[in-house]
Amino acid sequence: MPVRSTTPLGAPIWIDLGTSDLDRAQHFYGAVFGWTFESAGPDYGGYVTASRDGRPVAGLMANDPQWNAPDGWTTYLHTADIDATVAAVTAAGGTNCMAPMEVPAKGWMAMITDPTGAVVGLWQPTGHHGYEVVNEHGAPVYHQVTTRDYGAALEFYRSVFGWHTNTVADTDEFRYSTASFDGEELLGVMDGSVLPDDAPSVWTVFLAADDVDKTVRLVTENGGTVVRAAEDTPYGRLAALADPTGAQFNLSSIQS
Repeated sequence: MPVRSTTPLGAPIWIDLGTSDLDRAQHFYGAVFGWTFESAGPDYGGYVTASRDGRPVAGLMANDPQWNAPDGWTTYLHTADIDATVAAVTAAGGTNCMAPMEVPAKGWMAMITDPTGAVVGLWQPTGHHGYEVVNEHGAPVYHQVTTRDYGAALEFYRSVFGWHTNTVADTDEFRYSTASFDGEELLGVMDGSVLPDDAPSVWTVFLAADDVDKTVRLVTENGGTVVRAAEDTPYGRLAALADPTGAQFNLSSIQS
């Protein structure tokens, strides 16, 4: 089992789901990915940690109606100084949409919006060091920000998080860059200007599947839906899905 003990600064460190039906979400993700769940109890607002083989892979929490946001997954980027990162975000044209908040004995979290409108979390760990399983069925394997302003997004994330990016494609039909950490490509930046006008800038989580087509069937059998059918790509077999309350995520075949 590929176990991750540390996360490079600026890289994705954690994911969690805001859901309007916490019980249904646990049933769905347990059936599809074999996750097990443990609630942190009322002191942590009923936050639930999902694990694979006893190691954390994701979090789940109730979607508060006051947030006025659809159910969805959030990616968190690793920072060693959350206050300094928030200051850098605002200086670079982003916004702080949730001020740094301490999670006792776990770490500090904040939510920011980049200059193109994509929302992403920040996590400064103290006792909780993020997801520990990678590149295994049901574990995070990749992340992507699809942005309405590709150039502005690249400039922002390079400036604030120190990303080292590589241009994969640069045509009017398809622009894409990857960001590498310690030589490993962990996320991508896609030009979303070719998408419909109402498509927002958004971060997307990719979960690994040992058999993408079988996992797609499990998704639909357990009340989820197919957003984009499974297809072979130069980056593996991919699919886009939504869970029973509409939270979207992508599947990726396990990379060797």
